[in-house]
Amino acid sequence: MGGGYSSAPFYSPSPFVSVGPAFGIGFGGSGFLLTLVGFAAFLYLGGFLTDSSGGGSVLTDTQKTTVLKLQVGLLGMARSFQKELDQIAEKADTSTPAGLSFVLTETTLALLRHPDCCISAYSTVDVKRSMDDGEKRFNQLSIEERGKFDEETLVNVNSIKRQKAGTQRSSGFSNEYIVITILVAAEGVYKLPTINSSSDLKTALQMLGGVPSSKIKVLWTPQNENDTLSERELLEDYPLLRPL
Repeated sequence: MGGGYSSAPFYSPSPFVSVGPAFGIGFGGSGFLLTLVGFAAFLYLGGFLTDSSGGGSVLTDTQKTTVLKLQVGLLGMARSFQKELDQIAEKADTSTPAGLSFVLTETTLALLRHPDCCISAYSTVDVKRSMDDGEKRFNQLSIEERGKFDEETLVNVNSIKRQKAGTQRSSGFSNEYIVITILVAAEGVYKLPTINSSSDLKTALQMLGGVPSSKIKVLWTPQNENDTLSERELLEDYPLLRPL
């Protein structure tokens, strides 16, 4: 299978936000990428605040950036879930803050509506000392996840949408699993629970859906209903997923 490559500029009206490409080369099932960059992405705040003793500097919670990652494995029978994600991608205006909120809310709600299909999950929270460090970590995680795809068959960047037919693999097996990854960067400090049960996943989804995010990426594989993600690929590409 060939690799996939996409490029699009980050968008922000702020003069403090650098502009750069979003890119990825794939490995794994035929993948889906929904890249969302909001108006207020990674605004740089003021300098460190000096503590009252004058003996150094302290960083307030509002000056920190939290990068959250939630990954969920589902049974491949959840075809309606795949269709919901496609509809979210098609409807989303990913060039506005309201569009960011829409995608995060609708994606978490879609997962909450399919609890019986969720079989595994994993969450991480990484609090960085600055917006710049947060953006670097966010982009690192994004590249890691996109590197698991052979192809990106549906992309929505700043409401510029691109869709192409994936190269179908003749594995002879039906679609076994679906994996969705949600990456969020938000100004301030946020938490997600360690996920060991369906109840933990529900709590994490509810918490994540309420985060006022600055930057979001939603990725899932397979996007093409004729493609497959086997148990072997699931274990190799997503080893940190914990059974629920």
